[in-house]
Amino acid sequence: MTQATGRPTSVPTRLLDGQVALVTGASGGIGRGIALRFAEEGAALALHCRTGVAAAHEVAERIRALGARAVVLPAGDLTDEDAARRLVAEAAEWGGGRLTALVNNAGVQPTRDLPGMTAADWRAVVDTNLSSVFACTQAAAEIMREQGGGTVTHIASIEASRPAPLHAHYCASKAAVLMHARSAALEYGPYGIRVNTVSPGLIDREGLAEAWPDGVRRWREGAPTGRLGSPRDVGDACVFLASPLAGWITGHDLVVDGGMSTRPGW
Repeated sequence: MTQATGRPTSVPTRLLDGQVALVTGASGGIGRGIALRFAEEGAALALHCRTGVAAAHEVAERIRALGARAVVLPAGDLTDEDAARRLVAEAAEWGGGRLTALVNNAGVQPTRDLPGMTAADWRAVVDTNLSSVFACTQAAAEIMREQGGGTVTHIASIEASRPAPLHAHYCASKAAVLMHARSAALEYGPYGIRVNTVSPGLIDREGLAEAWPDGVRRWREGAPTGRLGSPRDVGDACVFLASPLAGWITGHDLVVDGGMSTRPGW
């Protein structure tokens, strides 16, 4: 039965049933939250990790406990184009030749004052946060193009548009990630590939309140929702963008910050 619009009146029980997704940096924090939410919605998960292999296997076990499929794919440095391409190829091979969703989550966020920053400091962040996104997206898009489409979601940051002290290299890399997604949405759109970004605000993690009590307090006081974000909040946004519900959304930045961006700067 269909409605007057011609759309089916029933929808799948789970938003991502039948999908095969690759999540980079899936061993902890935001990556874990994204992977678990994808699994809850029916996707099979290829989990990339570089060093947190044991943690990635724990995530895989939690995914299997949900009744979904998962595999851990330890990879080298994703700033190496060959390593990035191997990872994507392995994920698609594990998925039976299919890869319907890629979430580019792997990244770093060191602190360094701009006057004292070296070119090596700069490259280490930009290559990890941006060049890996370029390489993984390009490799995934080749597969998605052949299969008739897919989705790519980059994890950016509200710092792409709101600079923070000691984060010049990080902020610049995330701003570039936003524009990469928009450019990719433009050029890959004709092949049925949608590319978007999710920009989280401050996401809670174990020990954060103890390590940065003043920052956590100020965030809670400033955010209209009165709380920090959770990895699940970011996962929810990624699920939406990879699902049919976002079928006409591409080149978009979905800010997940509890409303902090609404705060006036004066």
